[in-house]
Amino acid sequence: MIVIHHINGTEIYTSHAATNIRKALEEGVKKGVSFRGANLASANLKNADLTSAHLAGANLKNANLKNANLINANMASADLAYVNLTGANLKYANLEGANLASANLVGANLTGADLDGADLDGANLTDANLDGANLTDANLKYANLEGANLINADLDGANLDGANLAGADLLGAYLAGANLEGCLPA
Repeated sequence: MIVIHHINGTEIYTSHAATNIRKALEEGVKKGVSFRGANLASANLKNADLTSAHLAGANLKNANLKNANLINANMASADLAYVNLTGANLKYANLEGANLASANLVGANLTGADLDGADLDGANLTDANLDGANLTDANLKYANLEGANLINADLDGANLDGANLAGADLLGAYLAGANLEGCLPA
């Protein structure tokens, strides 16, 4: 039996069939369970299929989501600091206001993702696909965007102070009001 708790300690979901947290979460997501505010800190969710998961406000700090499928997932205001999202598919995910400080997003697919106001301070987005992503007012201070695809991304008001944009593709990206001070140019 696997029990998933809210950050306040109350029970959100219990699986009697799952043998680990990843399987319990996948089971709940398939049933349409909302994991809003779930405490999943340091959880091993490698290769998890969390398509359209409701994880707004969840604590996923230090979790392993390597190669996870998070297409259309709602992770608005979630704590994803230090999370491993290497190779994860976050296409059209809602990450508005999420904390992704020092997160590893190497090779992640963030096509069309909403990162409005997200904190990506020190995040590694090397070779990430951010085609058409909304990064309005996002904090990308000291983020590594080397080789990232930022085609048609909206970076209006984004803070790119000290960010590494070497080799990044900014074709059609909207940079009005973005802070580019101290960043390494594309």
